[in-house]
Amino acid sequence: MSEEEIGQNQDADKAGQQVGTSIKEFGQVATAPAPSSNLHVLNIIGQIEGHTVLPPQNKTTKYEHVMPQLVAIEQNPSIEGLLILLNTVGGDVEAGLAISELLSGMTKPSVSIVLGGGHSIAVPIAVSCSYSMIAPTATMTIHPLRLAGQLVIGTQQTYEYLERMQERVIKFVSEHSRCTPEAFRELMFKTGELLRDVGTVLVGEAAVKAGLIDAVGTLSDSLRKLNELIAIRRRMGTNAEGAVH
Repeated sequence: MSEEEIGQNQDADKAGQQVGTSIKEFGQVATAPAPSSNLHVLNIIGQIEGHTVLPPQNKTTKYEHVMPQLVAIEQNPSIEGLLILLNTVGGDVEAGLAISELLSGMTKPSVSIVLGGGHSIAVPIAVSCSYSMIAPTATMTIHPLRLAGQLVIGTQQTYEYLERMQERVIKFVSEHSRCTPEAFRELMFKTGELLRDVGTVLVGEAAVKAGLIDAVGTLSDSLRKLNELIAIRRRMGTNAEGAVH
C-alpha cells in the first residue's frame, strides 16, 4: 500500500471518529462543515435554569452558559448579527431578566424568533432583541408570576415580593415592545384562558396584534431581517467614519 493510500485511510478513520463523536455527544450525524458566517445562532430551549439546579430529566438552558456567550459575541468583530431561537416554557425570572438585559444592551443587531412556545419569562427575552418574530403556529403564554421551590415567609410578604418582581417584568416588556404596561397587565390577569383561570395564550398573529412581537415569520424571514439590520449598521458605521475624517 502506498503512502498516499495510507494517508487517505487515516483521513477516513478520523472522519469516522468525528461522526461517532457527533452521534454520541450531540445525537446527530456530522454534516459538511458550515461555511464561514458573520451570524451567530443561539438556542434558548426547555426551561431557563437559574440559581437552582433542575432535575436531570428536564431540558434546560443554563443562564450562566448563555451570559458569557453574549459577552463574547458582542466582543467578536467577525460576528455582525445574532439570531435567537426561542422554544421555552419559561423558568427562573431573574435569570431570564438577566439574559434579557444583556441582549437589549448589545450594539450588534439581533433577531429573536419564537418557535413552538415562548412562555412566561421568555417574553422579555423575545422582545429584548432588535427585532422579534414568531412562527405562525408558535404560542406565547402570559400569566402572573408564580413561586416554585422557594420559601414562603408569609402571605403579605410573599404578595409584595411577587408584585415587585412582576412590575420589573412588566416595565421591561413595555419598554422593549409596542405593548403598554396596562395592556400587558391585562393579558396577565385575563380569566378563562389558562388552567388556573388567569393568563392569556397568544398564537402567532395574536402576539403581533397585542404589540409584543414585531412580525410573524419563519427562518428565512428572520435571516433576511437580520441581514437588513446588519446592512444598516454597516452604512451607519461608514457614515460615522466619513464624518470623523
